[in-house]
Amino acid sequence: MNEAAKTLDGWYSLHLFYAIDWTSLKTVPEDDRNTMVQDFKRFLEGLETVHQNKEGSHAFYNITGQKADLMLWFLRPDVKQLNQLENEFNKLDISDFLIPTYSYVSIVELSNYLAGDSDEDPYQNPHVRARLYPEVPRSEYVCFYPMDKRRDGEDNWYMLDMDHRRSLMRSHGLIGRSYAGKVKQFITGSVGLDDYEWGVTLFSDDMLQFKKLIYEMRFDEVSARYGDFGAFYVGNILNIDELDTFFKLN
Repeated sequence: MNEAAKTLDGWYSLHLFYAIDWTSLKTVPEDDRNTMVQDFKRFLEGLETVHQNKEGSHAFYNITGQKADLMLWFLRPDVKQLNQLENEFNKLDISDFLIPTYSYVSIVELSNYLAGDSDEDPYQNPHVRARLYPEVPRSEYVCFYPMDKRRDGEDNWYMLDMDHRRSLMRSHGLIGRSYAGKVKQFITGSVGLDDYEWGVTLFSDDMLQFKKLIYEMRFDEVSARYGDFGAFYVGNILNIDELDTFFKLN
C-alpha cells in the first residue's frame, strides 16, 4: 500500500451559490424589498465582525454567467457553525428569492508533499496558521472550481509512490508560486465530504491572471495527466454598500 499524504487541517469551509429570482422579486413592493436588503446587509455586517475578530472569514461575490448570481463562502472553526450560518441565511426574507444552484463542503488543508522535516508543532508556526485559518482577501475577482486526482488505468495518482508524488507536486507548486502577488490561492480538502476531492478558490485584482495561471498549469504533469476538473465559477466582489444599488429594480 502506498503512503498516504498527511494533511494539516484548518477551518471548515462552505461555498454556497445562488441564482436570483428577479421575476418574483419584481413583484415585491419597494419598501418591503428595501427592508429585505437591509436585513441582508446586517447579516453580512455580522460576518464582517467575525472576520475582523479573526474568528472566521467569508467572501461575497457576484458570479458572472448563468451558473449562479451570488457566491457566499463561509470559513468557521467547526461544521456546526457552518450549519448555523446557512440556517440563519435561509431564514432571511431575501432567501425566498434565491435559488440554490451549487454548494461545496470542505476543510482548509495543507499537505505534507512540500513540507520539510521539523520537530516543531506545525500548528504553532505563524506561517502555517495563516494558511490554515486565513483572512480571505477582499480582492476584486474570485475563481472557484472543484477537482479530483485521476484514478484511471496507468494514470492513477494514488498508485504512485510518495517520492514520485512529492516530486510532481514540487514542480506543480513552482508554477503557483510564480504568481505570488498576482493570485491568492486557497486549497480545501473534501475527500469523503463532497463529490470532488478538493476545492480551489483563487482571488486576484486581475481576472486575466486566473486564465494565465490555470492555462500554464495545464502543461504540468500533475494537471495534464492526473487532474480532473469540475465547473468553474468566476465573478467580482460585492461590497455591503453596493447592495442597495445591486437590488434596485427601478
